[in-house]
Amino acid sequence: MRGNPEVVDYLNMLIGGELAARDQYLIHSRMYEDWGLSKIFERIDHESQEEGSHADALIRRVLFLEGTPNMNRDDIEVGTDVVTCLKADLALEYHVREKLAQGVKLCEEKGDYVTRDMLRQQMSDTEEDHTYWLEKQMRLIELIGLPNYIQSQM
Repeated sequence: MRGNPEVVDYLNMLIGGELAARDQYLIHSRMYEDWGLSKIFERIDHESQEEGSHADALIRRVLFLEGTPNMNRDDIEVGTDVVTCLKADLALEYHVREKLAQGVKLCEEKGDYVTRDMLRQQMSDTEEDHTYWLEKQMRLIELIGLPNYIQSQM
């Protein structure tokens, strides 16, 4: 099924963001594991896998729309400690959420409601799961202090 070229191009841009999110979560999860923070490692490792599944869904949709997936990853920001890792991941999720919202709007304008619904689901994952969890971690650090937070993640 031949898709709208603007939608296909936008999906390709989104692939780059999802691949970046996957890789950024992957490196951060491995850093947490190396630091002995097993609880946050498990959560962030899961997020990496979920971002990979988002990228997979976008790739499959581009192929279905008879496009060629662009596998160029966006840049990532690797933190150096727990707080900078969490902040970098939260900034990335805010960016992804904004791009997904723009994609939903484009799909509505072009009449591609199946792609729109897929992007809405990814936006729900981003807002209700990833972003919310990261914001909660930052609030916990403010409330209990970084040493207590780190101890709670061991």
